[in-house]
Amino acid sequence: MIGDVSQPFVIGIAGGTGSGKTTVTEAVVEAVGSAHVALLPMDNYYKANTHLPLEERRKLNYDHPEVFDLELYLEDIRRLLSWQRVQMPQYSFKEYTRLAQTTLVKPAPVVVLEGIMVLVDARVREAMNLKVFVDADPDVRFIRRLQRDLAERGRSVDSVVRQYLEQVRPMHLSFVEPSKRYADVIIPHGGRNEQALAMLTARVTALLMEGRKA
Repeated sequence: MIGDVSQPFVIGIAGGTGSGKTTVTEAVVEAVGSAHVALLPMDNYYKANTHLPLEERRKLNYDHPEVFDLELYLEDIRRLLSWQRVQMPQYSFKEYTRLAQTTLVKPAPVVVLEGIMVLVDARVREAMNLKVFVDADPDVRFIRRLQRDLAERGRSVDSVVRQYLEQVRPMHLSFVEPSKRYADVIIPHGGRNEQALAMLTARVTALLMEGRKA
């Protein structure tokens, strides 16, 4: 469905932790076709902090914008916009640092930027053609985060609850929720809102076709 384009079409997908950003991203990728998408999750761009011991890395606030290597993220976005390959970092949420290996991301007609903070910084927003915010009730988001962190990141219930109350919730209210005002599209009730997903993917498809004709 996508012909030759001079400039990649960039979609930003933001929302609070556990809101369903990954589900929305998967729907966009399925609609466009995985061969046509370069996916750049912001979670891969946490700072390495290798100069800090593990216990000190655990104490950092991972829901504040300053923990992200924003300069590297911006550089990799620019490379994809210039049709260049990117060696995307890999991050260990168990060791709280980057892994030695990277993942090759090839340039594509569609670039998807996904993460809780992708609409916070103006420089990242400026690269986007379409800005999406996935909205969900706080209790639903917390339950999803709890399930994920227990299953995938080796956390305890106490640590997840403490982090949510001390860091996740305050940072969401300070940074993530306010960034919703920059969105072109807001998906209510989380990523499983099938009607909203259908509308979003139809709009993305239409915009891509318009860009191809231009």
